[in-house]
Amino acid sequence: MKLLRYGAPGQERPGVLDNHGQVRDLSQHIADVSGAALLPASLEKLRALDINQLPLVEGQPRLGPCVGHIGKFICIGLNYADHAAETGAAIPGEPVVFSKWTSAVVGPNDDVQIPRDSVKTDWEVELGVIIGQGGRYISEQDALRHVAGYCVINDVSEREFQIERGGTWDKGKGCDTFGPTGPWLVTADEIADPHRLNLWLEVDGKRYQDGNTSTMIFRIPHIISYLSRFMSLQPGDVISTGTPPGVGMGQKPQPIYLKAGQTMRLGIEGLGEQRQTTVQA
Repeated sequence: MKLLRYGAPGQERPGVLDNHGQVRDLSQHIADVSGAALLPASLEKLRALDINQLPLVEGQPRLGPCVGHIGKFICIGLNYADHAAETGAAIPGEPVVFSKWTSAVVGPNDDVQIPRDSVKTDWEVELGVIIGQGGRYISEQDALRHVAGYCVINDVSEREFQIERGGTWDKGKGCDTFGPTGPWLVTADEIADPHRLNLWLEVDGKRYQDGNTSTMIFRIPHIISYLSRFMSLQPGDVISTGTPPGVGMGQKPQPIYLKAGQTMRLGIEGLGEQRQTTVQA
């Protein structure tokens, strides 16, 4: 299934994509694509529905973030060896963990705001993992059973705020609109191997990122198990698993950063595409 949320910001309704690429309304069956609705038993009930008989949503509604009421938005840094190399960073011995504030979350095609005083706003296409069954001290062998599904994430980052202003990375990662999520949550049963997915990103039609999740340093079962040592994972938590090379700060002979009026387009094989316009905050 491809679960989604549609409607005006803050008023999104749950939906699902049918076999013809049309949005069908799910609000008679779940209140939102969030929390308990992502537990295995709930997803099984949704799979039993005849999607093509659900109410059709007319027109081209705005798509909101594919997960609502996110409790934790956890990110993994430097998780592709070739991306670490382009930034001049050493290969980490353990996953690099940071957070995006949930106020950063927006829909897949919403505008991305360049923060005031920003000089180094950058892009990062990433595979998002959405937790279904929560847990603590999860083993690697059981980790994928805790995954409800996968989605596209743009881990927009302000590099000066992140790296040059002291402290942790979080303030350069969590600015408003820095977390486009979606277009939909593709349930785990539809993704045969999340470690064999092509992912890419373009700015104004120029492709900068063109990678594959096979080059992750830490794979998804390890990431889930590792995080669950330090926190309980809960239904609807989102994990962003790192980006392949091609980010703006890694461009040669000199970095390239975003400015207002540009268009980012990005996608992951089997998970759909996003498209954002940058605007000045």
